[in-house]
Amino acid sequence: MKRLSSAVLTTTWLFFLTAANSEEPARPAKTKKVKAGEITLNVPEDWKQKETAPGPRVAEFQVPPAGDDKEPGELAVFYFGPQGAGGVDANVQRWVGQLDEEGRKVKIASGESSLGKYTLVDLTGTYNKSIGPPIAKKSKKLPGWRVINVFVETDAGPYFLKLDGPEKSMAKVEDDFRASFGAKKDAEQEQKK
Repeated sequence: MKRLSSAVLTTTWLFFLTAANSEEPARPAKTKKVKAGEITLNVPEDWKQKETAPGPRVAEFQVPPAGDDKEPGELAVFYFGPQGAGGVDANVQRWVGQLDEEGRKVKIASGESSLGKYTLVDLTGTYNKSIGPPIAKKSKKLPGWRVINVFVETDAGPYFLKLDGPEKSMAKVEDDFRASFGAKKDAEQEQKK
């Protein structure tokens, strides 16, 4: 009887251990093609496109929150013309400076996408999100935020993609974001800060 109980307990334990470790892999989201200036992105169907005013912001999407996150995320695409808005290094410094230094984590990588070469800056911490026109210099502090900025070198000039939102939600859509401009995380090269 003791042996039977031990075998049952072992089998039960193995079942729960296997079930706990066998999360279904994330399935790629169904996507839709959208124009953002001269480029085309493949974004998940549930990313709601918002109206944009004429100017450098050529596309904007609301990204649904995941899990217990309450706030949605946002993807904004900017184009400042063939000359761009500064080089890669200047933009990296500006993006890093948008998060409070205390608790800030920074990862920089480069890669090749279907749109061209890119530099990606992945930031977590307290984000000072710009509110209103840049000239107003107003911002809102958002702790526990993740911001992924991308500088993409296209044939038409540099495009800037900015995905931001609560950390859990951004972790869920990180691969979808990269896929939207034809990039893959496992093909990136990490850069020294």
